[in-house]
Amino acid sequence: MLVDTQPATHQHIPASPEVREQWVNAQLIGVVMDGAMTSLLASCMALPALVFVLLGEVDTYLLLGWMALMVFMLLHRYRVITIYRMRYDSVGGSTRQDFMQRYSWSWVLAAAAWGVPIGLAFLRADIYVQFVCALVVLAQGLISIITLSAWFPLFRMANAAVLLTVTGGIGLQIALRGLDQQTLETMAILVALLLIYWWLLLVGGRRLHATQHSNLELQFSNQELIDSLTLQTRASLRAVATKNRFLASAAHDLRQPVHALSLYADWLATEPEMARDIAPRILQSTRAINELFDSLFDLTRIDAGNYKVKLQNVSVQALLADVVLQFAPVAAAKSLRLRSRAPDVTIWADPVVLRRILGNLVSNALKHTQKGGVLLGLRVRRDMVVFEVWDTGVGIPREHQQAIFQEFFRVSQHQGTEDSLGLGLTIVSKLATLMGYQLALNSQAGRGSVFRVMVPAFTQPAALRDLGRPRPLPKTS
Repeated sequence: MLVDTQPATHQHIPASPEVREQWVNAQLIGVVMDGAMTSLLASCMALPALVFVLLGEVDTYLLLGWMALMVFMLLHRYRVITIYRMRYDSVGGSTRQDFMQRYSWSWVLAAAAWGVPIGLAFLRADIYVQFVCALVVLAQGLISIITLSAWFPLFRMANAAVLLTVTGGIGLQIALRGLDQQTLETMAILVALLLIYWWLLLVGGRRLHATQHSNLELQFSNQELIDSLTLQTRASLRAVATKNRFLASAAHDLRQPVHALSLYADWLATEPEMARDIAPRILQSTRAINELFDSLFDLTRIDAGNYKVKLQNVSVQALLADVVLQFAPVAAAKSLRLRSRAPDVTIWADPVVLRRILGNLVSNALKHTQKGGVLLGLRVRRDMVVFEVWDTGVGIPREHQQAIFQEFFRVSQHQGTEDSLGLGLTIVSKLATLMGYQLALNSQAGRGSVFRVMVPAFTQPAALRDLGRPRPLPKTS
């Protein structure tokens, strides 16, 4: 199976403009709905007072019909507010916009209904009653700036409904009464003033909406900045923890061979005749120190971006033979078989990087294999060239197969692993990522493992790609 060889990183990805706009719109609708109950209570208190003022001044049946309509709209708006609190208050995105599109008609109809008293009282009721009705309409416009301007489409439709109702009522009364020229001119002035007032409401509502929109965008940006800083702080803490773990692991692994060298040097100084027996042990300790420093330097160069890649034609058989020759003494010391098997092909790669990858995989396989052997091979497939390292070692439990590629990770000793810094497979994963290769691992605890390095076939010569294509069956006569 393919494995994610890179440790998990948590980077803050800035939200797209669409996501930002959806969030801002959802918050704007939330502002409207937060003030909806207060607006509803104000309407409930204003309705009886206005009915009391109009009673006896306008047609009673028309007044009762208007009052019934207003009561119905108030009850319906209470139901809409309840639906929002139960279903939409805790959601965001486009869901709130769907809610507003579904129920915005109730605000528009209620706004239009508040303009009806002007048509009922105009030129019929006492001048003071007409004045009170005009004040109610003016107050509704001012209140709508506070309660509805956050969602500007609703604010615009509600004020347009009031304007149409008021102008329609005034026009109807003028048509029914047939007023003289002077009165018509006065009415025209009143309608013009009404249009100016409506235009001023739109300007004020648009500016307040723009202010709220900008504030919410700033709030969104601030939250993104806080999230980014939080992630960076956590990353810094993880880096400090990694550094501490690195220092502890490096100190531990360096301590053993250095201490051994000190003991061998003392032994050699006191008993020079034991040089023949002591020299191999000194070489082994020196080799361990060199391998440790090589791994540390490789890891540092890769992370710093200083690892230079030089692509060229590489003979696979010669490359695998070099790796086998390099680790033959290690395999012989543990009585293990180390073999390679590959077709005589040439690939396009960096021989140093590829030798480092395969060398670390072979070294890892030899460390964790006590009997049997290690096989290093190459398979050419239709879409990729696959290097494989097989071993008959202790295997890797499934729960550790992702973690083994992380820095400093080591499976516990009782599972058959040897003490090391835990950087070999990390270097393999980083080099594979650097080259655009994929890694795969199949392993069973107690039965061995196979690591695969998959090189994309499209990066290789055409002759090599042809090897992986199925050949047609010969024709039979």
